[in-house]
Amino acid sequence: MSAGVNAAGGDEPTGRCEKSAPAGASLAGMARHVAVVTDSTAYLPPEMLKKHRITAVPLTVVVDGEALEEGTDISARSLEEALRKHRPVTTSRPGPETFALAYRTLAESVPALDGIVSLHLSAEISGTYDAAVLAARAAPVPVRVVDTGMVAMALGFCALAAAESAEAGGTVDEAAVAAEKRAAGTAAYFYVDTLDYLRRGGRIGAAQALLGSALAVKPLLELAEGRIGMLEKVRTASRAIARLEEIAVEHSSGGQVDVAVHHLAAPERADQLAQRLRERLPGLCDLHVSEVGAVIGAHTGPGLLGVVVSRR
Repeated sequence: MSAGVNAAGGDEPTGRCEKSAPAGASLAGMARHVAVVTDSTAYLPPEMLKKHRITAVPLTVVVDGEALEEGTDISARSLEEALRKHRPVTTSRPGPETFALAYRTLAESVPALDGIVSLHLSAEISGTYDAAVLAARAAPVPVRVVDTGMVAMALGFCALAAAESAEAGGTVDEAAVAAEKRAAGTAAYFYVDTLDYLRRGGRIGAAQALLGSALAVKPLLELAEGRIGMLEKVRTASRAIARLEEIAVEHSSGGQVDVAVHHLAAPERADQLAQRLRERLPGLCDLHVSEVGAVIGAHTGPGLLGVVVSRR
């Protein structure tokens, strides 16, 4: 089979790699006693959340003082417009009470639930993990909260790994380990037109942002140890995107991988990059193309192009 593309609101991805169930297991008929929770920054398509029964707790974007839930109240287009008009935009974690409600709802609605695995974006760049930990202490069932150190589909792939473990009859600990293993083999790289948005949100140091502006370079960033940091500085946007492709290819060598291409207000760039990666990666299984949501977009600005490479 050929690798497919999942655009936001598009088709379910297909892949070259078949997923195999544990010996003797029938995933469709197997009772599931572990629930999986993540947050909206995983950017899993709604149909995929539904298929794998993953609960995504929304983060909040605040535009001109109005709090809006990511994924429901604000679209990427609305965010882009707000950013281009220089309207004040900030982001906020979910409160512990939001997680408490999600855990309680699952405990009441899932028969014979043994526990919950709650997987979240890096604690180095958000307080979401801390809020989930607070809520887990009073949950009616055991909740294991995991700081994946990831964001966007790097987090999404972790949630999928946990869900697949749960679907195969895995325990809470086994689902958490599956997610942690996936995180250890996942890398995320980003191109942004400017570092100003990351600087304003405190996600990158002012000195790094100033250096990029002073040298008139196009920055390539990476997610390393849960933090966003400078990877390389390239002179032009076209060279930076070409280098992003090369880095993804280098990281994908030697095994089966899932890949996600993210963008904000740059669909043509994303589609072109996805097509080139599809042609160059012999070990490619699933390929997703999607626009990031408002929370990540608020910190990167329009023009973002990112690649997530996740080893199976």
